[in-house]
Order: sequence, then structure tokens, then C-alpha cells
Amino acid sequence: MRYTLRQLEYFIAAGEVGSITLASERLCISQPSISTAISHLERELGVQLFVRHHAQGLSLTPAGHKILAEAKRVVQQAEGLYAAACEVTEQVRGQISVGSMVTLAPMIMPELAHNFMKTFPETEIRQFAADQGWLLGRLRHAEIDVAITYDLQIPEGVSFSALAELPAHAVVSEAHPFAHKPFVTLAELAQEPLILLDLPLSLEYFFALFFNEGLQPKIHSRSSHQDVVRTMVANGYGYTLANVRPRSDCALDGRRIVRVPISGNHRPMVIGTATLANIKKSRLVEAFEQHCRESISSQYIPGMDAPFS
Repeated sequence: MRYTLRQLEYFIAAGEVGSITLASERLCISQPSISTAISHLERELGVQLFVRHHAQGLSLTPAGHKILAEAKRVVQQAEGLYAAACEVTEQVRGQISVGSMVTLAPMIMPELAHNFMKTFPETEIRQFAADQGWLLGRLRHAEIDVAITYDLQIPEGVSFSALAELPAHAVVSEAHPFAHKPFVTLAELAQEPLILLDLPLSLEYFFALFFNEGLQPKIHSRSSHQDVVRTMVANGYGYTLANVRPRSDCALDGRRIVRVPISGNHRPMVIGTATLANIKKSRLVEAFEQHCRESISSQYIPGMDAPFS
């Protein structure tokens, strides 16, 4: 066999995202390495896998679609060898695919993954950051092993294990009148311009906070990018709502933001691990879930500031 599993993984990543640039970002591998792997596979297999669109990414050819499905099966079977070896030797080794909610990944995953691989040196974690719909879809198709996400619309067939609660809070600029208040009410926030983090399910959660109290927020603008929202807030465009607690109190442009508790008893977001139900977990997956239980709690979440006292 004159191709490697690594080359197949690079091809799979490019095929799934339709871009060498995005595949490079997903795998933390240089773009030339991915391009070389794809070219090698095309020469070895004697088929064209992609149509290259100038400045517009890639699209799979009909042959590419068929080979992508087979490549996924080959990689999955190869990973199964590690799982079988782990069961026999009682070692924790091999590669695990972990998806994380896009708003959680930058804070939680670096420390969590680093400590896991330090504890189990013969393991490797493939990381994916996406919204809830993508994570649950990939989980149900067994394309990722574990998702670290919120308890929002968990479907039948997926098991969710809660780890920590994240209450909602307001985020304002340091010059905002609310910045020095011990807490703020939803009624007060409803009078202010809202810079909304526009992500599926999270959006519904934030709206429900107001609707449950008969209030209507005043939406100034929306963005699906957390850093854009934080920077707009830091520049005084309005406030936003959040559950995550980044350790940095600065936006990307260096301006400071302030977290303010919301008074009242409101449903928090719950972070947890999601896995396929009714399926025997490998020793690797069990070890990773145990690591999550030991590393994440309402008192401490990797990458996040302490909860309000």
C-alpha cells in the first residue's frame, strides 16, 4: 500500500470542509502538507479527487465522493485496532476525535487536551470546534467520539453527562453605567441596545431569558463571532449576554469589558460531555470522559475565570 493513513486523514479533512486552508486550520497542519498528500493520493489511485476553484476552495468529484466514504471507513477501522489493543493490554492509547462548542473551545480545549495527552502520552486528540447542530450531527454519525457542549436539545440516542453550570451574565464596557453595579436586572437590560451572539440554540436560550419575564430585548446588531461581539461591547455599542467567563477582561483591540451578574433565578447553561448512547465505549473514550469529570466543575473550568462569589 503506497499511501498512508495520515494522507487519508488530510484528504478527509479537505473533503469535509471544501478548502485546503480550512483543513489546515482544523488539523493544525501546513497547507502544502495537505496539498502534497492529496496530489499523492490522486497519482497513486489514478483519479481526480477534487475540482480546484480559483480562490473558492475545492469541490469533490464523483470519484472523490466515493473515495471519501471509503477513506473514512479505512481510518475508522485503523483506529479500531488501537481500541482493540487497549482492551487487551489495558493501556490508554490511540486517537480520539473531540468536538467542542465553538464558544467553549478556545478556553476549555487547550488546557484539557494538553493535560490529557500529558497523562496518557500515547494518545492524540483531533479537535473540532463548531455549533451544536454540527457537533450532534457528527456524533450521531460516529464521526467524532465525544462532544463537549451544552445541554441544549440533546436528541434521542445521545447521552449527555453534566459537568458544570454556567449562569448567564451581562457584559458591558468599563465606561457603561452598569459596569459598577453589583448586579443588573433583565428589565434594565431590556432598555439597552443588545449586541447579540447569533448562534443556533444559544440564540434561543438568550431570548428565553427575556420572554420568560415578559420582556423584549432591543437588538442593536448581531454576530456569530464571539470576539466581534466582545469588541463591539468594549467600544460602547451596547451590552451582550454570555455564559462563558474568559480569563481576559479585554477585547481583541485591548479595550476592557466588565462582567455583571443578572439578578433573579434564571436557567443556567450546563456544560457536559455528549456521546452516543447504547454503544460500548472504548477504554480511550472512558479515560477522556473521566478526565473531563476530574477537570471541569462549577468551581473550576479550564480557561475560564472563577464564578461570581
